[in-house]
Amino acid sequence: MADILDLMWGAAQRAQLFKLKESPKEAVALAKTLAVMVERVYKTFRYLRNKKYSFIQDCCVEIHGLENEGDEIFRSTLGRMFDEMKDPILIIKWKEIYENLESATDRCEDVANTLESIVLKYA
Repeated sequence: MADILDLMWGAAQRAQLFKLKESPKEAVALAKTLAVMVERVYKTFRYLRNKKYSFIQDCCVEIHGLENEGDEIFRSTLGRMFDEMKDPILIIKWKEIYENLESATDRCEDVANTLESIVLKYA
């Protein structure tokens, strides 16, 4: 879970460091997807405390779906960036940010996988 926060922080730090004034709609979409994933991860821990295993499983399924959405946003955006952006420095900057956000979605899915293992063991 610390990796999730580190990657989110890294994306925000890079946006500030690179002095990016506006975020493309794809960056906003990926960040929103990640925010929903983090909310679901948080919710699963509340359910874990109360031993509501079926709710945990539902949240984990949702997290997996959201991670797939994040992957699709990342892949399509990366392809479009290299096709449409002309400034190579700007491409490098945004690529770093997108990679951090996408890696954070991967870590959310890792947490969901761990929670699913716990549910299978104790349900």
